[in-house]
Amino acid sequence: MAHHGKPAERLSPVQIRAQRALEKHSLRSADVPLTKLYVEPTSFCNLNCRTCMRNSWTEPPGEMAAATFEHLIAGFARFPSLKTVAFWGFGEPLLNPRTPAMIARVKQKGLAAELITNGLLLDRQTATALLDAGLDRLVVSLDGAAPTTHADIRRGADLSKIETNVRGLVELRRARGRQTPEIGLEFVLMRRNLKELVDLIPLARRLEAKFVLITNLLPYSAEMKDEILYWMSAKQYSVARRLSSSPEIIFPPLDEHPEYLAHLQKVNPHLTIRDFPDKPTTGLEGYCSFIWEGSAAVTWSGEVSPCVALMHSHSCFVLGREKRLERHSVGNVNVDSLAAIWKREEYRRFRKRVRQFDFSPCTRCGGCELSENNDTDCIGSPFPTCGDCLWAKGLLLCP
Repeated sequence: MAHHGKPAERLSPVQIRAQRALEKHSLRSADVPLTKLYVEPTSFCNLNCRTCMRNSWTEPPGEMAAATFEHLIAGFARFPSLKTVAFWGFGEPLLNPRTPAMIARVKQKGLAAELITNGLLLDRQTATALLDAGLDRLVVSLDGAAPTTHADIRRGADLSKIETNVRGLVELRRARGRQTPEIGLEFVLMRRNLKELVDLIPLARRLEAKFVLITNLLPYSAEMKDEILYWMSAKQYSVARRLSSSPEIIFPPLDEHPEYLAHLQKVNPHLTIRDFPDKPTTGLEGYCSFIWEGSAAVTWSGEVSPCVALMHSHSCFVLGREKRLERHSVGNVNVDSLAAIWKREEYRRFRKRVRQFDFSPCTRCGGCELSENNDTDCIGSPFPTCGDCLWAKGLLLCP
């Protein structure tokens, strides 16, 4: 939408990709090819964030071995459709000292490389290594525009250090006459940081960020379940909207509440919550960007999952209801090739089922005992069920 005057109708990147996918592939057509991989270099982390899935799992952490990564990357040649590898997961990627080398290997294959980080380990030496590796995009995760808020949510974080680190990388980039890596910010929006939206944009400009991706909170602990801003918005599939500004701002759907609107209008006085559409563009109960856009996720141990939400077994709170999600692995790259895993009949059937999105509408009906896990639902869907997925409802966004 326009930055000044009456907001113009403008589709978000998510909505554009959804429409293109639907135009290219009918619901019962040939499968969508693999285009993007999320790779988890490690599940160790240097922070203890209130918002993290790691608060609700019991599995031991680990780091991707060099051999596992080589098994993975050996399969890339079978996927001419693969364009991007995003180093991201439920840990801090820069805790794995091999991450810059992994990025360099991805670039040698002619692919785009992205990194999502908390920014604390992005010192001059690491920034230099990332520039040398050819990183295309760096996304910094923030949960507060004020140091106290950020440190309260991301326990152990130092916002001033993060800002210094990112600015240092930008200076190194400028000294080399480079435009990459492009800088972006990811911000998890909740009650306790809503008031800082107005300060987030100046922070993004100081860091020379090209975009700010704002996503809703998925609570992984009881203490965070009342922090969400989408109690009513979860009842239907919605899509994100973007503001045409500098930096570009991508907003998720939110409830229509005067308090929320007041803070949004501090960012853009012409913005209203009704600018976020409340009708599906797909005609379905949900749209899974991971499946429709040809993504998959690989854990540090080499397990391949259809999406980031199914990488690890964990508990979360969906509209206040506690839900247990079991991980779903369709294969391991240490055992089988990526191509063999992608073509596995079980995986193909799952992708088709998600494209059709023929699941119980759990978020809309309020949930029953079957919605307490992802084993099945009231229409008998096989494991894993996705009717309660907030990514598929458009409420949660990933870079």
